[in-house]
Amino acid sequence: MNNLRERLGRRLPPPSSLRRYLIAGLLVWVPLGVTLLVIKLVVGLVDQTLLLVPPALRPDALFGFNIPGFGLLLSVVVVLATGVAVANFMGKRMVAMWESVLDRIPLVRSIYKAAKQVAETMLSDTGKSFRKVLLVEYPRKGVYSIGFLTSETEGEVQERTGEEVVTVFVPTTPNPTSGFIIMVPRRDVTELEMTVDEGFRMIVSLGVVSPPWPRRPEDAPAPTLPPPARPMPPAAERREPAEPSS
Repeated sequence: MNNLRERLGRRLPPPSSLRRYLIAGLLVWVPLGVTLLVIKLVVGLVDQTLLLVPPALRPDALFGFNIPGFGLLLSVVVVLATGVAVANFMGKRMVAMWESVLDRIPLVRSIYKAAKQVAETMLSDTGKSFRKVLLVEYPRKGVYSIGFLTSETEGEVQERTGEEVVTVFVPTTPNPTSGFIIMVPRRDVTELEMTVDEGFRMIVSLGVVSPPWPRRPEDAPAPTLPPPARPMPPAAERREPAEPSS
């Protein structure tokens, strides 16, 4: 019996090796499982668009079985077809007529305008929303939070504050879809070189996943915030140009 125990002890790896193998296996299966779960949820959600198709034209009625992802393919085709239709003159006229109808409905008008403005800001190639990761002192001095530039504040807020401020979205973790909107003076904002994807990964992972540093010069994104403007001197300190002597 003792000889058998000695032989088994020699063949079995030490506990530290077993722990290393277990962690290595988890590092393979956990990301793969999470990825498959998210894809399954997204595909299942988008497949609900098949409810808009008449029952006689659905895949289970035509082929006798359901095709996963067919709703996703249908959604892509519908979006592309809509983009092609509204890109010409007649399509723009139809959209303008449709928006004029929605503009007469009080509650629908507010929701539609807000959603359209957000979509245009987020999806526009020239927009600056969510194009830059910022570091701000929030919720108090000496405590830093990661945020995303959403806009350069204009209008009443800019006038009331008396200085140049930017609007920053500070997301919560691990759910970055909720958060806080704060308006910070431009001089108190620190631009980070990490990309927006890297910033979101850092937030979702509770800070465990950090982007590499230092970055290579060719990998650094171009700055989007211009330098702060110089404050104008008071009217009393402005010197009027001397008149030329006759």
